[in-house]
Amino acid sequence: MVDQIIEMLNEICGADPGEILPDTALFDEGILDSFGLVQLIVALEEGFGVALDPAVLERSQMATPDAIAATVQAAKG
Repeated sequence: MVDQIIEMLNEICGADPGEILPDTALFDEGILDSFGLVQLIVALEEGFGVALDPAVLERSQMATPDAIAATVQAAKG
């Protein structure tokens, strides 16, 4: 799942392959911004069949690809 999330991030953020690792701090390193986050949430919902409410998501839940994978996994139930 983390690899799929990294692929999504590469497409959304225009990152080069290998630039984003599972523990990359996406916001702190300027890779992901609020617009990119919205795009990512849509991609995650479509790609993994989950519903993510941006109003209740905390930044820490979307801070790294590993954290995003845990958030998606929790949303799947």
